[in-house]
Amino acid sequence: MAAAADSDPLDRLGFLLARHGAIANSRVHHAFETCGLALRQGTALMLLGSSGFMSQRTLAATLEVDPSIMVGILNDLESAHLVERRRDPSDRRRHIVAITQEGRCLLAKAQQAVTDVEEGLFADLAPEEIAALRGLLARVRTSPRDPVCFEQ
Repeated sequence: MAAAADSDPLDRLGFLLARHGAIANSRVHHAFETCGLALRQGTALMLLGSSGFMSQRTLAATLEVDPSIMVGILNDLESAHLVERRRDPSDRRRHIVAITQEGRCLLAKAQQAVTDVEEGLFADLAPEEIAALRGLLARVRTSPRDPVCFEQ
């Protein structure tokens, strides 16, 4: 690692990762925006698309957002008829959030837009290199408790 510090400062792994991460983030934001979704809205739909439904509290925890922010995200998605909230019959204090058929249709478009972004970003990598990159990134020492700045 010492050799990296002596070379071009912008060639340091932290800067490279930050730069490429920012570019990927920007492209994913744009992909969701072309579908009329903010990043958190698109991510919420993706989570609900894979599970069908989950509690509002679990969704907020998974997205790492304050419950009050989650309410705003869900209000927008519900107004667009992409999700619906209902009380959990076994615990009336709990809200269950479910993706609607309209939500599934928009989710398919959003997932394709994100796939297009990923294909563009990783076009020069072979499948085994992508798998290796995924494995290496999984080993980078970060924690779920690390603060992440997301825009709504």
